[in-house]
Amino acid sequence: MPNSYVSPWILIGAGIIALACLVVGFHFYRRRRLIDDTPTSKTQGVFIGLSELKGTAETEAPLQSYLAAVRSVWYRYRVEEHYVRTSVDAKGRPTTHSGWENVARGSKSVPVFLKDDTGVIRVLPEGAEVHGREVFKKEVKRDDPLYYGKGPDRSISGSTHRRRFIEEAICLHDTIYVIGQARVRTDAVAAEIAASKGSLFIVSVHSEKKHSDMFRVWYWVWLGIGLVATMAGSGVYFSQASPGSSVAVPIVVAGLVYALATLIGWVWTAYNSLVNLRARVCQGFSQIDVELKRRADLIPNLVAAVEGYRSHESGLQQMVAELRSQQTLTMDTRDGELKGVAARLTIIAEKYPSLKASESFLALQKSLSETEQRLALARDYYNSIATFYRTRLEIFPDGVLGRLLGFKPMDLLEAATFERAPVEVNLAS
Repeated sequence: MPNSYVSPWILIGAGIIALACLVVGFHFYRRRRLIDDTPTSKTQGVFIGLSELKGTAETEAPLQSYLAAVRSVWYRYRVEEHYVRTSVDAKGRPTTHSGWENVARGSKSVPVFLKDDTGVIRVLPEGAEVHGREVFKKEVKRDDPLYYGKGPDRSISGSTHRRRFIEEAICLHDTIYVIGQARVRTDAVAAEIAASKGSLFIVSVHSEKKHSDMFRVWYWVWLGIGLVATMAGSGVYFSQASPGSSVAVPIVVAGLVYALATLIGWVWTAYNSLVNLRARVCQGFSQIDVELKRRADLIPNLVAAVEGYRSHESGLQQMVAELRSQQTLTMDTRDGELKGVAARLTIIAEKYPSLKASESFLALQKSLSETEQRLALARDYYNSIATFYRTRLEIFPDGVLGRLLGFKPMDLLEAATFERAPVEVNLAS
């Protein structure tokens, strides 16, 4: 006979747990998709926006780690002390418990220059989720010089006078994986990777695949916990509401409802992922447009400066014609007509000392050169992310979802003759 009353909090509690598990699970799924959706760039292909790179960790002034004394770009250490404590409960019964308590910790980093086969890019680790490799681990007693030499001079309550020292680091020349927001440096026409509020930022000695796999595991673990909570809650509730009756159907229904919620969560996450990818492509496109407009504003002044010096010379006349031909070009112009003129301008200036001696001309020339270098950065970033976006729309199941929701690939830009400036740094050997 059914019970007269069964608390609905059994179902409500199971539902809350299941919902929380879905939220946490899709948090890890979003991080995994963000990593998988970001193409690995070369250092010369990085511009503003989320970027992913692989290379070696270099720096101009390496650190010496606190415990292992290894040359590094980042390290973090902790000191733990063992204790045994006895407490008495309300009934006067003693209870003994033991464990390790953290008694000291610290970390330090310097700007990292990630180096690959195309160059270097500066990475500022502050604010990043950093994963190093273990370089030191030792457990000692009080008679060991390390005990007080690298640890605090005071003991904790219930101490057994045993300490363990643990340190992890990113050593000089270690292979690292970085994903984070790229921005333009304030001291050079180059990109750098730094922390950005609300954005994923990882600096790690582990591979992209390891991080992606870790997020995948946590995603399935949390989904599994949610499924168990849903089905168990349903089983308990209906077994109490109808003792002796089969609870198989309610359990299966609960599982199907949870599966439907998971599917909705996947569609929502995949859709947002495609939207973010498209937005990053558009961001790269707009950045090129900004630099083209800046370049167009510089060219009239350069034309005036060049025309003021021996305009009858054929070399100068040709330069003026090239500058004027580039003045009105926009993102709608055919790619073959978009050309860099800064390098040509430098050659012309070398031939005409009077032109090279003009401070106004040199200032304009420098501005044009920097603008075209930024154009090279923007073009490389755009082509990289646009290629990855096109690929995403071709694979299953993202391609099916993308076609249903009206996502379309974007055209690539033909390489123009813009030159990127090398970033000069004195790296430690």
